[in-house]
Amino acid sequence: MFTGLIEEVGTLARVTRQGEALVLTVRAKRVLEGAALGDSIAVNGVCLTAVRFEGDTVDMDVMPETFRRTTLSKLAPGDKVNLERAMLATARFGGHIVQGHVDGTGVVRGREAVDNAVYFTIEPVDPSLFRYIIPKGSIAVDGISLTVVDASDRAFRVSIIPHTLERTVLQAKRPGDAVNLETDIVGKYVEHLLGWSAKGALAPASGRGGGTGGLTENFFKEHGFL
Repeated sequence: MFTGLIEEVGTLARVTRQGEALVLTVRAKRVLEGAALGDSIAVNGVCLTAVRFEGDTVDMDVMPETFRRTTLSKLAPGDKVNLERAMLATARFGGHIVQGHVDGTGVVRGREAVDNAVYFTIEPVDPSLFRYIIPKGSIAVDGISLTVVDASDRAFRVSIIPHTLERTVLQAKRPGDAVNLETDIVGKYVEHLLGWSAKGALAPASGRGGGTGGLTENFFKEHGFL
């Protein structure tokens, strides 16, 4: 699990491609401190596994599913990438729950400076992602934990402070550029559970008394949610 707080901007040293499979060789410093084979490192918000170290570089495999779903297939040597190590259990949880499991990509449609902030307008390629994109809710853009300012039926906006702009790849993003998007995990779980409830697949746990079971409308009314 990650927090969406970028630790370092690394540089892509090499891309080895075979069909829809890649090996990314990333040059970094901070995220390699204490790193071991098998560790998870998020690259532009995509959770990858360290498979080889050599000097100041690390190799990470990209599978076809990741190739098709993310922007990693568009990377070239020399490109800058956001990097974050997996969260330690003893660390502060400064961002939000980021799994590194990208839901899809988006396209930057606008970039506007307003006082000390820069507003990015982003259009998801898959419109179905809008059911998880909530004003003032959390979203990860290229692995960066951000707050949704507002959303229309076609795009959403995030506001970037100078610190984030200076220390992430957003600094170089312009209209037309692609970004990885990961929506808030909480909404996905709620949707999944409600879907099972609608199918009648949820039942009360054994030994916990009666009840109809499932997350039904009556359940939410009885517990004061509606």
